[in-house]
Amino acid sequence: MAPLEITASRPDPALLDLPWELPLEEWPTSILAALPRGISRHVVRFVRVSGRVLAVKEIDQRLARREYEMLRVLGRIGIPSVEPVGVITGRQGPDGDELDAVLVTKHLQFSLPYRAVFSQLSQAETAKRLIDALAVLLVRLHLQGFFWGDVSLSNTLFRRDAGAFAAYIVDVETGTFHERLSDGQREHDLDIARVNIIGEIMDLQAGNMMDPEADAVEVGDVLLARYGELWAALTERESFRADERWRMSERVERLNDMGFDVDELDLTTDLDGTTVSIQPKVVDAGHHARRLLRLTGIDAQENQARRLLNDLDQYRAVTDQQGEDEEFVAAEWLQGQYEPVIRAFPRAMRAKLEAPEYYHEILEHKWFLSQKAQRDVSMDEAVQDYILTQLPYRRDEKSLIATETTAIPAIEP
Repeated sequence: MAPLEITASRPDPALLDLPWELPLEEWPTSILAALPRGISRHVVRFVRVSGRVLAVKEIDQRLARREYEMLRVLGRIGIPSVEPVGVITGRQGPDGDELDAVLVTKHLQFSLPYRAVFSQLSQAETAKRLIDALAVLLVRLHLQGFFWGDVSLSNTLFRRDAGAFAAYIVDVETGTFHERLSDGQREHDLDIARVNIIGEIMDLQAGNMMDPEADAVEVGDVLLARYGELWAALTERESFRADERWRMSERVERLNDMGFDVDELDLTTDLDGTTVSIQPKVVDAGHHARRLLRLTGIDAQENQARRLLNDLDQYRAVTDQQGEDEEFVAAEWLQGQYEPVIRAFPRAMRAKLEAPEYYHEILEHKWFLSQKAQRDVSMDEAVQDYILTQLPYRRDEKSLIATETTAIPAIEP
């Protein structure tokens, strides 16, 4: 019998206790975590190992090793993706037959496949929010020279992000890195995405998970439009008169507002120096998330960070501290505003939402209560009311347990 081989950056001895001699389809339910799964061409199972949930995908050995390395690279360059744990090869069944290798990744906490999202939020607007998130992810991949080759909702996981969603790439076995993608390569990826998304929307409609009257083709076209807007904003060259240099700062600020940092600009002038052209050369997503992390140590999604920073700015204005150093005000806001709200989050319910998303929900609930009462409801009132009237009815998203996505209880958007 060939020896079992585990390739991992941080090997966990507990992996050896799993029944690698059995095909994944035959793994006993006693060791499985029944998480909602997306549609996959491969057999995928979730297992609990050393207190964490792992996704195990049965796949050809060459593809498993390639995808493992690809995910490691994506993680190093900051692309939202699942974290690879290792590759298991050398598997043999009881009869001595060789079994496929498996790729092991960490389950992304608080994430959902698109079908699980639609099991509780089936409006057409939900599709557009997912498409927006996917468009941002695809632009970030293309800026890094990554050709996905199989863009789809099925190959993506989604996490809540202050009323929107953040997209994470899951399946990269068809992906390839290039120094720079040509327009033809980008358009090919977009064509694949459009066709796949239209098919996935039609599948949702056939399963009564989305309005049958919704135009699936229109949803697919939304991706093209959203991607085009983002790509143009991030890459197009802009020209202006030499005495309009303020437009350079305006361009950078506009990209910052979209959540991107500009690390390098390409600046050129015409022969007589009357016209200046600028083009972003190096852009990096996560502007607000990095600022929030630097000021407070809070690790959040981009829209969550934007919302928390807005609350910090409002706190600064209300307390008349515009002239104070930002770091000092942030420390005061963290201790006096954010942390008391998070500490009020019942421990038994902390699997329902990430802490930054919970704080965002409290801010939304405070606004709703204030509108209803026609007065400024205090944060303490908002927290107590939310915990009593809203939080108990939300399902756990940290590691959502359900045998089928149809078993997930409906919630308010």
